[in-house]
Amino acid sequence: MTPTRPTPTRLVLDVDTGIDDSLALLYLLASPDAEILGIACTAGNVPVEQVAANNLNWLGVCDAPDIEVAVGARIPLVCPLRTTEDTHGPQGIGHALLPDSGRRLSDRTATDMWVDLVRRHPGELVGLVTGPLTNLALALRDEPRLPHLLHRLVVMGGAFHHPGNTTPTSEWNVSVDPEAAKEVFDAFVGLPADRRPIVCGLDVTETIEMTPTHLRRLADAAGSSPDEIISPDDDSDVRSLADNTVVRHLSDAIRFYMEFHRTHDQGFLAHMHDPFAAAVALNPSIVKTRPATVDVELQGTITRGTTVADWSGHWGRPPNVDVAVETDPAAFFEELIGRVGRYAKSVG
Repeated sequence: MTPTRPTPTRLVLDVDTGIDDSLALLYLLASPDAEILGIACTAGNVPVEQVAANNLNWLGVCDAPDIEVAVGARIPLVCPLRTTEDTHGPQGIGHALLPDSGRRLSDRTATDMWVDLVRRHPGELVGLVTGPLTNLALALRDEPRLPHLLHRLVVMGGAFHHPGNTTPTSEWNVSVDPEAAKEVFDAFVGLPADRRPIVCGLDVTETIEMTPTHLRRLADAAGSSPDEIISPDDDSDVRSLADNTVVRHLSDAIRFYMEFHRTHDQGFLAHMHDPFAAAVALNPSIVKTRPATVDVELQGTITRGTTVADWSGHWGRPPNVDVAVETDPAAFFEELIGRVGRYAKSVG
C-alpha cells in the first residue's frame, strides 16, 4: 500500500514583510506540510503597500502557486505608524531588488479575508502573525468567535525575561500597536490549553542567530554557485553573484540584516524571529512553552508596549497564552537549511 501523506497544516499568515518575514514565507513555501490559504499585509517594518509588493514579488521569484494577498491596516488602532527601514532597508528586503511579479492583490481587505477563512474552515486553520496585531484585532471586532474558530494561533512578539529591541522593555511588533496586541491577548482568555496561542518572544527568538555559515550551507543545499560567502569585511556595495535566483535575492536581503545587527553591537549575524515562529506553527513540539496570563502596558510613560506575564496567578485570571521559553536553535537551522535549500534548487 502507498503510505498516506499527512494532511498539510492550513495557514493564514499576517505579516509586515520584512527580511525575517521573507525567510519565514520561503520556509513555509518550501514545506510540504504547509498550505498557505492567505497572506494578510499590515504596516510595520515598512508601509503596507510595500509589504504587499514584497509578498507578491517573493511569490513571483519562487514561481509559487496563486495565493491570496490582501492589504490590511495602514496605521495602528490608536497611535501613529512607525516603520523601521533602518533595520530592513528602504523596501523592507535589505539589499535585494525583487522583480515585479505582475501578480494582483486581492479585491478584499485583510480583515475580510481573516474572517472569511476562519468561518469557512472552522477548527482547521493555524494563524501565524509575524507583524503587528492590527489586522487580527480588527478581525476580532468583526468576528468575536475567531479564537474558537481557529485551530491555533502563533504570534511572534513580546519580551518577557529579556530586554526589548525597540525600547528597553518592549518588542517591535507589540510596540507598533500595543492596543491591538492587548485586544488579541484579551480575546483568547478561557480557551482550552491545547488552543491557547503560542507567543514566540525575544526570549527565544534572539537565540535564533543566523550566521554567514548558515547562509553558505543553504546555498550549497540549493546547488548554487559560486560559493555564497558573506563577510563582515566586504564593502557595502558587494552583492551576491549566486546563479540561483532565490539564493541571490535571499542573500542580499540577509546581508543587510547582518550589517544592521553588527552596527548595534550584536555581531555579524541576523536574529531570525519570524522563520522560527513559522516553524512553531507547523510543529509546536520544537519549543518548550509555559502558560501565562499576558497583558500589555498601554499607559506607562517609559514602559508602553511592554508585555507583562503573570506566571503565578497574581491577577486571578486564567492563562491566555503559552509563552515560548526554550528551543534547540541548531536543530531549527538544520531543518530550515534543508527545506529552503531544496526548495531553492527546485525553483532554480
